[in-house]
Amino acid sequence: MKNLIDFALQEKYAKVKQLRSRLEDMKKIIDWRSFLKILPDNDSNRGRPAYEKILMLKILFLQGWYGISDEEIEYQIHNRLDFQQFLDFPESIPDYSTIWRFREELTEGSLIDHIWEELQGQIKNNGIEVKKGVIQDASFIIADPGKKNSGMKGRGRIAKTSRSKDGTWTKKGKKSIFGFKSHIKTDNGTKIITEVAVTTAKTFDGHIDLANSDEIVYRDSGYSGIKTKAIGNGSMKRGKLTPHEKLRNRRISKKRCRGEHPYGTMHRSFKAGRTRLTTLARVFVQHVFVCMAYDAHRLRFLLSRPSVSSA
Repeated sequence: MKNLIDFALQEKYAKVKQLRSRLEDMKKIIDWRSFLKILPDNDSNRGRPAYEKILMLKILFLQGWYGISDEEIEYQIHNRLDFQQFLDFPESIPDYSTIWRFREELTEGSLIDHIWEELQGQIKNNGIEVKKGVIQDASFIIADPGKKNSGMKGRGRIAKTSRSKDGTWTKKGKKSIFGFKSHIKTDNGTKIITEVAVTTAKTFDGHIDLANSDEIVYRDSGYSGIKTKAIGNGSMKRGKLTPHEKLRNRRISKKRCRGEHPYGTMHRSFKAGRTRLTTLARVFVQHVFVCMAYDAHRLRFLLSRPSVSSA
């Protein structure tokens, strides 16, 4: 009976496949088995079954691409053929608590860094040339401050709340924002994200320097006057500018605007920019998977083009 069911699912998916699913391409573009040496063993706990590590990794990528919660991804896997095919039609599907525990394991040590490095290595192995001109940008990750707990001291924005563990308040213009902040470094040529960091929302952009000493970094005027490790500082200037400085800003802006593409894609297509998580370590892991989902998405686009440099 199981063989008949599997055959029926494969036949049904064959019709869906004609739509050229992004997930069908991702199965081929990414060497998923190469992550096995990095991923932790997810042994059975409290009588629950252990699941293949690659299955769990792919689920976190699905969450990155579609911006859905642990509870929602469990439901969607049960109901979407393209999700099931991407996961190789697993015999059993992990519940939301198992997904949460697996992601929690990745907050320990440097596991998430090794996963990031493995994907970056695969991008290079696909012939994608990452050049020395880079763009650094930042964007808020909005979180829910929750309600003030009874017995806690403080009022207004300095009050401790039921969900404020690591998130902080800041202002952008006249608007108060609570949560965290994403910082990314993007290759100017390919728009591939090569570095990512997450801080609390109140962290000043200029305090995070993602550039390497052999790079030229382009940044907006929020970084004006801030030193960088980069060999070339392409930060826009602000204040009263000379005609030469205005011309320089315009030239930098033409390069720097390419760095807005990743955030635009992640916010519009991946529904990123908000989180239900409350600690910096958990938000970092979640956001790294969003950035890796973006890079895989971008790699798919670049490989479909006759020339990467023209992308």
